[in-house]
Amino acid sequence: MVQKKEREPVTAKTLIIIPTYNEADNIRPLIESIIERYPASFDILVIDDNSPDGTSGIVRRIMEKETRITLLTRPTKLGLGTAYLMGFRYALDRGYERVIEMDADFSHDPASIASLTEAMKGADMVIGSRYMNNTVNVVNWPLSRLILSKSASIYTRWITGMPVSDPTSGFKCISAKALSAIALDRVHSQGYSFQIEIDFRVWKKGLVIHEVPIIFVDRSVGKSKMTRKNIVEAVWMVWWLKLLSIAGRL
Repeated sequence: MVQKKEREPVTAKTLIIIPTYNEADNIRPLIESIIERYPASFDILVIDDNSPDGTSGIVRRIMEKETRITLLTRPTKLGLGTAYLMGFRYALDRGYERVIEMDADFSHDPASIASLTEAMKGADMVIGSRYMNNTVNVVNWPLSRLILSKSASIYTRWITGMPVSDPTSGFKCISAKALSAIALDRVHSQGYSFQIEIDFRVWKKGLVIHEVPIIFVDRSVGKSKMTRKNIVEAVWMVWWLKLLSIAGRL
């Protein structure tokens, strides 16, 4: 269900997509930070999976004063990947030229949005990377989580050959051209593997991918949405993508 205030036709070229589930403590300060830092640059689309903590209600109250916000609500928790796919289609249907993927928990610094969009000159997708140039820019993660994430990046590059230092990053800017080129109706993965699949499909289309360094700060409030199922899916998904590519069925 779409809930938004009446407004003039969209003129912004970039849409920030923020999926939410139980982000009542984070969503207002995040939206306010984006609006304050970029007063007229972006529209924001929040996709909420019927959060029991009232996340969508907070967004509605923000919308009463801010016309740049749109809220899509879904009846139940349907996952990160399907939320982004809904956002991608929403953006394409309304003529946006670029979309930005962003977490709701402040692990992605709003200040880094400018770096993503600036790097889009000459690129079809820009990834905010935690692991560029053999450095690790992650704050407050336990060692086990860091090892898992870094290992997933190495494993993905090894299996797929994709020249991306942080293929599981969920902070990125993607052009409408890239979204239109890949087969969104064939994307079914979630979590880590969703990010890998989008990167892989864009790369295999011969489109230009850039990376910019970011500092990833683990959430200070709320709970991580990462599950064991997401991890297992990422392990086999890279092989599935490689096989689809070899068979010419991406």
